[in-house]
Amino acid sequence: MNDTREDAAPIGDPMVDFESAFDDTPFRLSDYRIEDLATLILFWALILVVFAQFFSRYVMGDSIGWTEEIARYLLIGVGFMGSVMAARNGSHIMVEFFYHYMPAWQALLLERLVNLVSLTFYIAMAWVTYQLASRTNSLMVSIDLPKSIIYFTVCAAFVLMAMRTVQRLYLKYQHRNDDV
Repeated sequence: MNDTREDAAPIGDPMVDFESAFDDTPFRLSDYRIEDLATLILFWALILVVFAQFFSRYVMGDSIGWTEEIARYLLIGVGFMGSVMAARNGSHIMVEFFYHYMPAWQALLLERLVNLVSLTFYIAMAWVTYQLASRTNSLMVSIDLPKSIIYFTVCAAFVLMAMRTVQRLYLKYQHRNDDV
């Protein structure tokens, strides 16, 4: 006698995971912040610059000189601004395996320690990149802009990561205290 339902997906069916990736959650503009818009703008600028590089090199037969360097700097901007988004959402990569096997008090203590270390890292890196940016006097190779723009962008991203982390932790612990 067979106890399985015929309309149920078989165990290990890849379509179950594929279809769950397309949840129909409604779009809400309130879920997005200014760093999301900045990241989107940088990303589209990166796409346009890389397309211009591809088109000029493979279609026109002569590459535009500045596109490679600018694409590199835009990719740096996208990466660090994306990190601000991850800090706001608390979705930076971390090992969650140990939290499931610890007592609740140890997991809470470890979570607070990790948040403190992350916040300290963001503040320290903001200071280091600010020092680096203020000492950099050279220009970019292909265009006449100071290279310190890149370092100030990274510094601003670290400051925003620290601010968003403080904001996320404040809101998280404020709600936890309201439940008591």
